[in-house]
Amino acid sequence: MAGHRWLARAGAASVLVVAACGGPAPSSAPDASVGPSDAAPSSVPSDSASTLATPGTPYSAADVLATMRDSRRPGGVPDELETNAVAAAVAEQLWTWDGEPWATWTAAGACGPDTCSLDVAGSPPGDAGTDLYSFEIDPSSGAVTLAGTDLHGHPPDLDARLDAVARGALDADRLEGLSLVGVRWRPPPETDRYWLAYRSGGEEGSPRLDVIVDLASGDVIEADAGS
Repeated sequence: MAGHRWLARAGAASVLVVAACGGPAPSSAPDASVGPSDAAPSSVPSDSASTLATPGTPYSAADVLATMRDSRRPGGVPDELETNAVAAAVAEQLWTWDGEPWATWTAAGACGPDTCSLDVAGSPPGDAGTDLYSFEIDPSSGAVTLAGTDLHGHPPDLDARLDAVARGALDADRLEGLSLVGVRWRPPPETDRYWLAYRSGGEEGSPRLDVIVDLASGDVIEADAGS
């Protein structure tokens, strides 16, 4: 990939500068899978439906095109990406946790000899984290591919509930000495599923466990200790 990523995922919120605007463009975009599961699904009852997400795609092609053209990132967005077709393909894959526009969002991209990259990051109002969408684009054909997501724009008070579901569903020894260090929500078709990262420390090779929780059912769908 000749293009380079301009946005560090752990700090994307610092670059959000464009005010949100709305317009429906429904679609779906699957997230990348966590990896092989080494646990059979377990179940913990779900005690409240009020915290379940209703994701949506609140942006139109015109919204995305305006954000690309108004980008304040160094280099902005290459002219060859600022087309209605590219903007429409991107807009239909920009899901937000509750279907509402972000409070702030921005876009930036780069092009190499054959392909281009485009990152779109947005942050909801309040204390929620930042959502990041990364796209790969073939400027010759206009094909737009969702290359990855890093979605943290959900209410932060959900993290404690998700942690409780995971700890209630898994054997205690699997999470012994591990702390929850990160949560990502997953877009449709995996609505109400969250990826939880458990770690024992920052050193390389330390114990870890990645868990996928279905909040609607209270199930642990996957638990992967990795390598």
